[in-house]
Amino acid sequence: MTNFNDTKWLVKTLRSGKPRDGILLKICQYLKTKIAHYDWVGFYIADPEKQVLTLGPYYGAPTEHVRIPFGQGICGRAAETLETVIVHDVADESNYLACSLDVKSEIVIPVFKDGQFVAELDIDSHQNNSFSNQDRCFLEKIGREVAVLF
Repeated sequence: MTNFNDTKWLVKTLRSGKPRDGILLKICQYLKTKIAHYDWVGFYIADPEKQVLTLGPYYGAPTEHVRIPFGQGICGRAAETLETVIVHDVADESNYLACSLDVKSEIVIPVFKDGQFVAELDIDSHQNNSFSNQDRCFLEKIGREVAVLF
Protein backbone atom coordinates (compact mmCIF):
# COMPACT_ATOMS: atom_id res chain seq x y z
CA MET A 1 0.00 0.00 0.00
CA THR A 2 1.18 3.47 -0.76
CA ASN A 3 1.68 6.26 1.74
CA PHE A 4 -1.20 8.66 1.08
CA ASN A 5 1.03 11.57 2.13
CA ASP A 6 3.79 10.76 -0.37
CA THR A 7 3.08 12.39 -3.72
CA LYS A 8 6.68 12.63 -4.97
CA TRP A 9 5.79 10.02 -7.58
CA LEU A 10 3.00 12.31 -8.81
CA VAL A 11 5.25 15.35 -9.15
CA LYS A 12 7.80 13.24 -11.03
CA THR A 13 5.11 11.85 -13.33
CA LEU A 14 3.63 15.28 -14.05
CA ARG A 15 7.09 16.62 -14.93
CA SER A 16 7.97 13.70 -17.21
CA GLY A 17 7.36 15.68 -20.41
CA LYS A 18 5.11 12.96 -21.80
CA PRO A 19 1.86 13.79 -23.58
CA ARG A 20 -1.21 14.26 -21.34
CA ASP A 21 -2.70 10.82 -21.95
CA GLY A 22 0.61 9.11 -21.23
CA ILE A 23 0.85 10.92 -17.91
CA LEU A 24 -2.75 10.10 -17.01
CA LEU A 25 -2.14 6.43 -17.85
CA LYS A 26 0.96 6.35 -15.62
CA ILE A 27 -1.10 7.79 -12.77
CA CYS A 28 -3.78 5.12 -13.29
CA GLN A 29 -1.16 2.36 -13.36
CA TYR A 30 0.52 3.65 -10.22
CA LEU A 31 -2.70 3.92 -8.25
CA LYS A 32 -3.99 0.50 -9.29
CA THR A 33 -0.74 -1.30 -8.58
CA LYS A 34 0.14 0.48 -5.33
CA ILE A 35 -3.24 0.56 -3.58
CA ALA A 36 -4.72 -2.88 -3.05
CA HIS A 37 -8.38 -1.84 -3.00
CA TYR A 38 -8.16 0.16 -6.27
CA ASP A 39 -9.23 -2.43 -8.83
CA TRP A 40 -9.99 -0.11 -11.79
CA VAL A 41 -8.62 3.39 -12.19
CA GLY A 42 -9.44 5.72 -15.04
CA PHE A 43 -10.06 9.23 -16.23
CA TYR A 44 -13.15 10.46 -18.02
CA ILE A 45 -12.73 13.66 -20.03
CA ALA A 46 -15.59 16.16 -19.80
CA ASP A 47 -17.32 17.89 -22.69
CA PRO A 48 -19.53 20.41 -20.87
CA GLU A 49 -21.12 21.68 -24.11
CA LYS A 50 -22.36 18.21 -25.06
CA GLN A 51 -22.89 17.23 -21.40
CA VAL A 52 -20.95 13.99 -21.87
CA LEU A 53 -17.94 12.23 -20.39
CA THR A 54 -15.58 10.33 -22.70
CA LEU A 55 -13.34 7.56 -21.43
CA GLY A 56 -9.71 8.57 -21.36
CA PRO A 57 -6.69 6.63 -20.09
CA TYR A 58 -7.45 3.85 -17.63
CA TYR A 59 -5.85 0.80 -16.07
CA GLY A 60 -7.93 -2.27 -15.40
CA ALA A 61 -10.48 -4.40 -17.20
CA PRO A 62 -12.02 -2.97 -20.39
CA THR A 63 -15.33 -1.17 -19.96
CA GLU A 64 -18.20 -0.66 -22.38
CA HIS A 65 -18.89 2.74 -20.80
CA VAL A 66 -16.84 4.90 -23.13
CA ARG A 67 -19.36 7.78 -23.23
CA ILE A 68 -21.47 8.70 -20.21
CA PRO A 69 -24.05 11.50 -20.26
CA PHE A 70 -23.94 13.93 -17.34
CA GLY A 71 -26.39 12.70 -14.70
CA GLN A 72 -26.13 9.02 -15.67
CA GLY A 73 -24.43 6.62 -13.25
CA ILE A 74 -21.98 7.59 -10.54
CA CYS A 75 -19.64 9.35 -12.98
CA GLY A 76 -22.53 11.28 -14.49
CA ARG A 77 -23.74 12.26 -11.02
CA ALA A 78 -20.30 13.69 -10.16
CA ALA A 79 -20.33 15.59 -13.47
CA GLU A 80 -23.75 17.02 -12.71
CA THR A 81 -23.16 17.92 -9.05
CA LEU A 82 -19.47 18.84 -9.52
CA GLU A 83 -18.73 17.09 -6.23
CA THR A 84 -16.82 14.00 -5.18
CA VAL A 85 -19.12 10.98 -5.01
CA ILE A 86 -18.38 7.97 -2.83
CA VAL A 87 -20.61 4.91 -3.11
CA HIS A 88 -19.94 2.31 -0.44
CA ASP A 89 -22.20 -0.34 -2.04
CA VAL A 90 -23.11 0.01 -5.71
CA ALA A 91 -25.96 -2.48 -5.22
CA ASP A 92 -27.79 0.26 -3.31
CA GLU A 93 -27.64 2.66 -6.29
CA SER A 94 -30.59 2.79 -8.67
CA ASN A 95 -28.57 4.91 -11.14
CA TYR A 96 -25.47 2.68 -11.18
CA LEU A 97 -23.89 1.74 -14.54
CA ALA A 98 -22.40 -1.69 -13.98
CA CYS A 99 -18.95 -1.96 -15.52
CA SER A 100 -18.34 -5.35 -13.94
CA LEU A 101 -20.20 -7.64 -11.57
CA ASP A 102 -17.05 -7.56 -9.42
CA VAL A 103 -17.39 -3.85 -8.60
CA LYS A 104 -18.77 -3.27 -5.11
CA SER A 105 -17.83 0.36 -4.37
CA GLU A 106 -16.72 3.43 -6.30
CA ILE A 107 -15.29 6.92 -5.85
CA VAL A 108 -15.38 9.68 -8.47
CA ILE A 109 -13.34 12.87 -8.15
CA PRO A 110 -14.15 15.85 -10.42
CA VAL A 111 -11.13 17.69 -11.85
CA PHE A 112 -11.29 21.46 -12.35
CA LYS A 113 -9.01 23.81 -14.25
CA ASP A 114 -9.46 27.52 -13.67
CA GLY A 115 -12.83 26.76 -12.09
CA GLN A 116 -14.07 24.76 -15.09
CA PHE A 117 -14.96 21.07 -14.89
CA VAL A 118 -12.57 19.24 -17.26
CA ALA A 119 -12.36 15.59 -16.20
CA GLU A 120 -12.97 12.96 -13.55
CA LEU A 121 -10.86 10.40 -11.77
CA ASP A 122 -12.95 7.25 -11.34
CA ILE A 123 -11.92 4.33 -9.14
CA ASP A 124 -13.75 1.04 -8.63
CA SER A 125 -13.15 -1.51 -5.89
CA HIS A 126 -14.16 -5.15 -5.64
CA GLN A 127 -14.88 -4.66 -1.93
CA ASN A 128 -17.76 -2.86 -0.23
CA ASN A 129 -16.96 0.22 1.85
CA SER A 130 -13.49 0.58 0.30
CA PHE A 131 -13.15 4.34 0.25
CA SER A 132 -12.41 6.42 3.32
CA ASN A 133 -11.95 10.13 3.89
CA GLN A 134 -8.22 9.44 3.53
CA ASP A 135 -8.82 8.11 0.00
CA ARG A 136 -10.98 11.13 -0.76
CA CYS A 137 -8.39 13.69 0.38
CA PHE A 138 -5.57 11.86 -1.42
CA LEU A 139 -7.50 11.57 -4.69
CA GLU A 140 -8.79 15.14 -4.56
CA LYS A 141 -5.17 16.27 -4.23
CA ILE A 142 -4.31 14.25 -7.33
CA GLY A 143 -7.25 15.86 -9.10
CA ARG A 144 -5.95 19.33 -8.25
CA GLU A 145 -2.46 18.44 -9.47
CA VAL A 146 -3.49 16.83 -12.79
CA ALA A 147 -5.59 19.87 -13.69
CA VAL A 148 -2.47 21.44 -15.21
CA LEU A 149 -2.68 18.86 -18.02
CA PHE A 150 -5.97 20.20 -19.36
